[in-house]
Amino acid sequence: MSKNNFTPLPDGRDPDDVGNNHSANPSMQDILAVSMSRRGLLRSSAGAAVFGSMGLTGCLGLGGSSGSSAPAAASETLLGFKPVAKSIADAFTVPEGYTASVIFAKGDPMFAGVAAFKNDGTDTGYDKRSGDHHDGMQYFGLNAAGKADQTGASRGLLGINHEYIDEVTLHANGQTAGSNRLASEVDIEIDCHGVAIVEVAKGSNGRFATVPTSSFNRRVTAHTTIELSGPARGSSLLVTKFSTDGTRTRGTVNNCGTGKTPWGTLLTGEENWAGYFKRGNDAAARSAKEGVALTRYGRGVNKASRYGWETAGTDERYARWDITATGASAAADFRNEINGQGYLTEINPYNPNSVVKKRTATGRFAHEGAAFSLLKTGKPLAIYMGDDSQFEYIYKYVSDAVWDPADANPADPIATGDKYLDKGKLYAAKFNADGTGTWLELSLANPLVAGYATYAFADQADVLVNARVAADAAGATKMDRPEWSSTHPTTGDIYFTLTNNSSRVASGSDASKVVDAANPRSYTDVKGGSSTQKGNVNGHIIRIAELGDANATTFKWDIYLFGSEAGAIASINLSGLADSNDFSSPDGLQFAESTGICWIQTDDGAYNDVTNDQMLAALPGRVGDGGKVSVNNGGVLVDTQMGKKPTTDTLKRFLVGPKGCEITGVAETPDGKVMFVNVQHPGDGIAVSELGDPSKYVSQWPSNAGYGAGKRPRSATVMITKNDGGRIGT
Repeated sequence: MSKNNFTPLPDGRDPDDVGNNHSANPSMQDILAVSMSRRGLLRSSAGAAVFGSMGLTGCLGLGGSSGSSAPAAASETLLGFKPVAKSIADAFTVPEGYTASVIFAKGDPMFAGVAAFKNDGTDTGYDKRSGDHHDGMQYFGLNAAGKADQTGASRGLLGINHEYIDEVTLHANGQTAGSNRLASEVDIEIDCHGVAIVEVAKGSNGRFATVPTSSFNRRVTAHTTIELSGPARGSSLLVTKFSTDGTRTRGTVNNCGTGKTPWGTLLTGEENWAGYFKRGNDAAARSAKEGVALTRYGRGVNKASRYGWETAGTDERYARWDITATGASAAADFRNEINGQGYLTEINPYNPNSVVKKRTATGRFAHEGAAFSLLKTGKPLAIYMGDDSQFEYIYKYVSDAVWDPADANPADPIATGDKYLDKGKLYAAKFNADGTGTWLELSLANPLVAGYATYAFADQADVLVNARVAADAAGATKMDRPEWSSTHPTTGDIYFTLTNNSSRVASGSDASKVVDAANPRSYTDVKGGSSTQKGNVNGHIIRIAELGDANATTFKWDIYLFGSEAGAIASINLSGLADSNDFSSPDGLQFAESTGICWIQTDDGAYNDVTNDQMLAALPGRVGDGGKVSVNNGGVLVDTQMGKKPTTDTLKRFLVGPKGCEITGVAETPDGKVMFVNVQHPGDGIAVSELGDPSKYVSQWPSNAGYGAGKRPRSATVMITKNDGGRIGT
């Protein structure tokens, strides 16, 4: 989710950068303090090097490096492209020898008969158009006959998350003022959320385009009826006026990271969903347990909703966003509506009429990506997940069912999902200071969970619906906003982006917020010469290696990369980043199936005075290829485990996006020759008063790139190809 463009909380804070974890869990043992200087002291006295003087033309292939992925073809070199320079231009920039073009933007029609998008705030019918704020994305191949084919590289389906909205540019004059929202505006906003399944096909010109008349096209919105599946299905915690038996809910919201199942379905993660709900002062009508759980998920009493949808009328389309307990029971109101959000949600992209299911066995929290373990016949599957909020946890789900290769091409993919995703164990990660770790089981079989004094769990459904509380009880390690995850295609190591944490401190009375080995930096940085930023400002990427199969309960770990500006002092620029590969706030993360390149995307508010958000290409080694490092923080040392430092040949900037955007979501055709990347909320920060004067817009992309009507900026999907027809990243 964006660190830049957001609908603020009543106190002005970014809802992504707010923690609700007030447990006493220490982040780790043997905590050490850190202090850092401001950005002005971080830069070298010589200043930043001039990009053009670096002359980066030669790049190393994978060679025999330990842990490297799919080898390059004889005629290509992985990361053989010339790195793109940092930029604050309002443009989407790719390396020399590559071409980028927009193929699918906010409001684009997805069905026959839908009017062309005017982009002036008067468009309606978003349940038949592209939604807003494109985010996580997956590619699903088709063959020429229109059948599922995971090798299909000329025709396929894109599953695209639509995380949230830019309510200013979505309406003609911004949202209409008043305490009660207009239903006509709220209808648009509800339908702009969710997921789009859209067909893309290669034309006679060799380039992909969307197919608006495709029978595969589908929109799942914040109002779509969805089945609840797994151990929590039918729980009293999921009973509402809409579903008195607790088996269904409506909508999927704040969809951020994604996963692709081995049987060819989309997993979409529901991230910061809690803020969509209003809660009044209903403490007297709820149990003490309910109060603990709601507060842990950020919905204490008297909490306003993010968009005020509940004020648009008494129809359930709007009323359900108010979770205040008003009726005689849960079946008489929407007090439990919030418990229907926060899961991995499975969609079969090949059947637009198939049921959509929320997989409750994977736990309820601010879900980001879903990375699967490497497949092993006869062994369980694991899914690795992050919870994107300050001081939240890293999770793993392990299936009871063991992998059968026959399930790779099932007749009914959702039924296959039932097999692997509805029965299993959920764990949270504890990182030890010596580079080892433990998966803590979240079930009543764990005495720490069963005997938790703060919250008495009734059953496993209760544990899963309130997974954050269970992870508190188990003693998991508080992390710096765990974002996306991805699995190295040959080593099986799992990578997690920890985007940043403004509340991480060097020392203090609350030991759970103090730096530790897995989150070892807290410093003060000055942006643009005046704006002070504190905490883990630039973020890092951590990785783990299971000590056994996917169901192992122990692992080893190290930190693969530390985000930093190139000119920072060595105790901050721990990875030795240069002008060709420095970055801040890693967010999106995906290993390419074709080449094994690790694509790293940023969502940054700390370094965007120097460069717009970007995507880098990396060739990582493996866990343990570095060693112990003592981070010197103003004379105070924090020991951590750090991987081998990248070089300018193994980590390069591949693209830079337009002004005010987040770069997020990446997918490729199976042959690796076409890449799809999402640009979210370009033009972040346009005021209502500026709508009539495009010259005042922060960005006019993609209209300034020749795409679409009007000049209001639009989130969009970009197609990237190499001019010589080669694989992306070579």
